[in-house]
Amino acid sequence: MRTTREIFAVEPIQDNQFQPASLDLRLGPVAYRVRASFLPGKDATVEQRLEDLAMHKMDISNGGVLERGCVYIVPLLEGLSLRHRTSAMGNPKSSTGRLDIFTRLITDYGTEFDRVREQYKGPLYAEVSPRTFSVLVRKGSRLSQIRIRRGNPLTTDEQMRRLQQEHRVVDTAISEAEIRNGVPVSVDVQGGASGGLIGYRAKSHSGLIDIDKIRHYDAAEFWEPVYAPRRGGLILDPAEFYILASRDPVKVPPTHAAEMIAYDTLGEELRVHYAGFFDPGFGHPGAGGEGARAVLEVRSYEVPFVIEHGQVVGRLTYERLTSRPHRLYGAGVASSYQRQGIALSKHFKLPP
Repeated sequence: MRTTREIFAVEPIQDNQFQPASLDLRLGPVAYRVRASFLPGKDATVEQRLEDLAMHKMDISNGGVLERGCVYIVPLLEGLSLRHRTSAMGNPKSSTGRLDIFTRLITDYGTEFDRVREQYKGPLYAEVSPRTFSVLVRKGSRLSQIRIRRGNPLTTDEQMRRLQQEHRVVDTAISEAEIRNGVPVSVDVQGGASGGLIGYRAKSHSGLIDIDKIRHYDAAEFWEPVYAPRRGGLILDPAEFYILASRDPVKVPPTHAAEMIAYDTLGEELRVHYAGFFDPGFGHPGAGGEGARAVLEVRSYEVPFVIEHGQVVGRLTYERLTSRPHRLYGAGVASSYQRQGIALSKHFKLPP
């Protein structure tokens, strides 16, 4: 991704904000606690809606706590001035999703979360709602990313089947009939390659996490390991937050980027993957990522839900890039999750 006049910022954009196909977005110096999540709608700006919904404005220039269970609106340092046939998409960073921080992009006169309409000119805002851990953020903290799109590229089932045939983007045998609306991704609840460890469950009422501290926290203070059940599938407790992993490695060719879409037939019982974007080169041998599995952020709602080994929990959809990036994920950039197995966010110390 390269800088154009379509992306501007209150402060200079830093080189390490650039990922192969996305740009990290930075929080500005203030945050508004609001009564409820909202979209401004086609007749209002975000600031106009904040006049009615904001409960408290706080200065986070040097640090401020966003409390779990609360909703905040934070103006970002970046803004957009998009050209004809150019739109954008926002998504949480991987580390944000793995901390169970619900984050969405909002624009003035917006009617959808995370989607920036063609030719939008104006500021950007992040809606931030920590679900499990309260977090400490400050001006410049990065919770989300943005991707710029030219035109309206269509992704067909036939294109996905060809990608699977040529690149084996999900490293398992998949029939053509199974590839519809993306390449299916299934979950591992046996842990054969990790001594029976299949994931982690977040502990309730844990301490504060500073979003900018890397490899700092003891995972045992915030998470408890989840091991393969002796028989049958894993029963997900309602409202608990889990980190699991895909059964099979996945990869993204250098010419494409990918997005994880929750599997629609699960209805409202299960939410999988808050941060569903994969940069080009993820899991690709040419970028040192052979064997990377997709980490799944999973939450069950309302009732206990049984998730079986090999059950399809999402689908990867791939989009071709306008050009091959100069750097791939994991090769020459600060990539935290290349060659990953079951991985917590980068805020936690690596196991010995």
